[in-house]
Amino acid sequence: MRRICILLLLCLLLVQTVSAASTDSLVDEANLLSEKQEASLEAQLEDLGEKYQVDVVIVTTDTLHGKSPRVYADDYYDTHGYGDDGVLLLVSMEDNDWYISTCGYGITAFTDAGIEYIGEQITAYLSDGKYAAAFEEFIDQCDDFLNQAKTGEPYDTGNLPKGDFPLGGSILFAVVVGLVIAWIVIICLRRQLKSVRRQDTAGNYIRPGSLQLTGSGDLFLYHTVSRREKPQQSSGSSVHSSSSGRSHGGGGGKF
Repeated sequence: MRRICILLLLCLLLVQTVSAASTDSLVDEANLLSEKQEASLEAQLEDLGEKYQVDVVIVTTDTLHGKSPRVYADDYYDTHGYGDDGVLLLVSMEDNDWYISTCGYGITAFTDAGIEYIGEQITAYLSDGKYAAAFEEFIDQCDDFLNQAKTGEPYDTGNLPKGDFPLGGSILFAVVVGLVIAWIVIICLRRQLKSVRRQDTAGNYIRPGSLQLTGSGDLFLYHTVSRREKPQQSSGSSVHSSSSGRSHGGGGGKF
């Protein structure tokens, strides 16, 4: 009986160890995806990781358990068996946070400016509840950023991808429609002012003898010049230490 208990205990410890060392590329704890979407994204993440020898991970959660998004993302990467080089996207539904944590070569490939850029690409999808599309976009961006870092200088301030932001076409359409409406309004207003004629002087608006000038002159009082130093754009990756002492880069925001 004692041996059976010991075997059961060892089995439980083994299960917990395997669970703690899980290296799944996609962990959808918030249940944002269908099984089909999970399978497709998991395969893409695995292929991307093998292609660049970098762990590319997506994690969703309903709660951060009192941690900040940065601490949660860093700790998750450190405690779940991922490699020395990697990038992890965390999506928390608790307060609509996203955060990208980088490690090792991921710090080099994903600069602060690059992370901000990627966040801009996925935020619109996350806000609309299009989570699979957001993760597809994240994978595409990671592929582009890792390829850029391998073949040239990493994307950074002044050297970001030239692609359009999400909804760029819709914004351009709205601007064009607004200009057309404004032009129509101006035409209508001009038609209502047909009786108005241009006058070279204001003589027609002055009653004879009502205005008498005894003198005129200009007096300069003072002038004020305000100068403000143009903020310098930072480049590269800011690095911090996680609770385990490991170096990480990263950045995040709301959606």
